[in-house]
Formats: sequence, structure tokens, C-alpha cells
Amino acid sequence: MLRRVSRIALLAILAVAAYLALWPVPISPVGWQAPTPPGYVGVHAVNQGLAGLQVIPLGAEEGPEHVAIGPDGKLYVAVASGNLLRMNLDGSAQQVFASTGGRVLGFVFDAAGNLIAADAVKGLLSIAPDATVRVLTNKVGNDPLRFADAVVVARNGRIYFTDASTRFGPADWGGTFEASILEIMEQAATGRVLEYDPAKGSTRVLARGLSFANGIALAQDDQWLFVAETGRYRVWKIAADAADLDLAHGPTSQARVLLDNLPGYPDNLMRGQEGRIWLGFIKPRSKVVDAMADKPWLRAMTLRLPRALWPVPKPYGHVIAFSEDGRVVADLQDPAGAYPETTSVTETADRIYVQSLHAKVLGWKAR
Repeated sequence: MLRRVSRIALLAILAVAAYLALWPVPISPVGWQAPTPPGYVGVHAVNQGLAGLQVIPLGAEEGPEHVAIGPDGKLYVAVASGNLLRMNLDGSAQQVFASTGGRVLGFVFDAAGNLIAADAVKGLLSIAPDATVRVLTNKVGNDPLRFADAVVVARNGRIYFTDASTRFGPADWGGTFEASILEIMEQAATGRVLEYDPAKGSTRVLARGLSFANGIALAQDDQWLFVAETGRYRVWKIAADAADLDLAHGPTSQARVLLDNLPGYPDNLMRGQEGRIWLGFIKPRSKVVDAMADKPWLRAMTLRLPRALWPVPKPYGHVIAFSEDGRVVADLQDPAGAYPETTSVTETADRIYVQSLHAKVLGWKAR
């Protein structure tokens, strides 16, 4: 009897080992060398600058991933349901302005007052003041957009936006967070930066080879773009007239790393007051994740574990602001992570509104 139990136990152990080693996963991990985490020191020294936020309830909505002030002076908020909310700056008079049926992750208003949206499911959209939704583009040539993420509009009308992953789209992989995990765990660096020319109706690639191409912002002269590369903890400065750069091979004369080895996963980039650019960290760095950087097999094995056992970093609220030359000019933190997944900041003359991927309220504080 004891021998039979031992045999069953051995078979069970072998079955689990085989599962962890051989069960198919959707990623083909690529090894890379993660830099040693800098920790919360220097300009990123631990502080409470983001703690104790005041909040604006969003009713049944959640995930105020992107927030902007419209031409009408109202606050516009993109939420997880696919709705775009419109409200007064104090959160009153909330209403649904438009619904895309997808998930808007970034948006901006053009000179004509249209809301230009990067919808992770639908592509690049234009939403007129009467809430009519129109698809500007959902492909580059014959290559579909899988994860439109962030967008800016230059003074000449050209639209620059990111396609976070050409491998994993939210429509196919259970949502934006799930698809982003796959892209970052794989590290194949398939994200890219694109330009849409409304005059020609054409879309082209400025740069590729980014590990989850995320937030984007324009320099004040419209000649450069700032792009957050979430999976490699850095922010790039890329020429707006670049053409099909492959950043997997490193910097070029038209693209350089402006902020490197950041203490968290960088997300949205937002223009603030006095020329600064705000950046949010959706999560802090994880020693466990960094240790797996050069071990692709271990990352594949991790995805075979129950999701509750994935090495998801702890909550930690953190946003920074930097100048165009890469100097950090503000750093606000909430080590308790009471307001989850701080994706960036929308700044007005007297307030900052804190964006979040999953929060059920919109956080804010007085400047």
C-alpha cells in the first residue's frame, strides 16, 4: 500500500514538473539584461507627496486611465467601459460624452475641437464635438494595429501615437492589463511609434523595437517626441521626422534614451504647466522580475502558474515630472499605494488629477 502511494505521489510530482516545463504558453521569451534597480534614493527619495488624495466618485465606472481638459473647459475622462466621461473640473455634472465600444487609453483634442483617441481595441479614432465616432486608421499598410495606446497632435495636424505591441492585443488576450503582461514578459520588443497624416490619410512607422511602447508627448518645438518604454524602464527622445528606426539595435542620431533605469514601470506622459512633462509609474520595479530578465525559460514557466502566484509588484503610488532635457523636477509618492496604478498626472493651474488604470474614483490634489 505504501509503495503504491509513493508511486502515485511520484507520478503527481512528475506531472507537475512536466506541466511547468512543457505546457504551451503564448509567449516566446527573449533574454535581456535588466539594469540594477536604483531604488528610491536621490531625486526619487521616498516621500508622501501623493498620499491622502481627494477623490471624485465615478459611479459605476472605473479606470480613469487618461484625463484631459477639453476646449470647453470641461474635464474628459476615459474609463474601462469604453465610455468617455465629461464633467466640471470639480467632478460635478458628470455625463457620458461618447462611447467607442473599445478601451480608450490616450486622447487629445485637435485644433478643430475633435477628440483624437488611441483606442486599444478599435485603433486611432476621431470623435467630433457631437460625439460621432470615426476610425482614422486601424492598420499600417496591411498590418493591423493591435494596441493603440497614447496619442498627441502636432501644430501641423499630424498625429503621433504608439502601438504598444504588435503581438498581443487586448481584444484577443482578455484586456489591456493582460495583454501588456504578455508583451513585457516576452520582451520581444514589438512596440512601435507611428504617424498618421490626416491630409493624406496615411500611416507610417517612425520607430519600432520598443518593449511596450506606452505614453507619448511632443516637445515644445514639435520636432521631437518623448516615448515611454514600459518594459525596459526608460523614456526615449525620438525625432518626429524619423523613419522606421529599429530601436532594438540601440540609440541613433534620431533617437536617444532620455531617462533610463527608472524605479518603476513608466506609463502615460502628459504635458503640464511651465513646460514640464508628467510621467506615471503603474507599478514599482520587482527584484523577482528583474532577476528573470536573462532567464527566458523561467518567465515562460511563470505563466504556467496560477495568476495569484505571478510576481506582480506591490501597489505603490508614484508620479514624476521632468524637463525636456531629462531633469526630474518633481517626484510625488504614496508608498502605501492607496490610489492604485498611477498612470500619470493631468495638471491645471490649481490642481493635479491623478490617472489610474483600475481605480474606481478619480484622485486629485491642490497644487
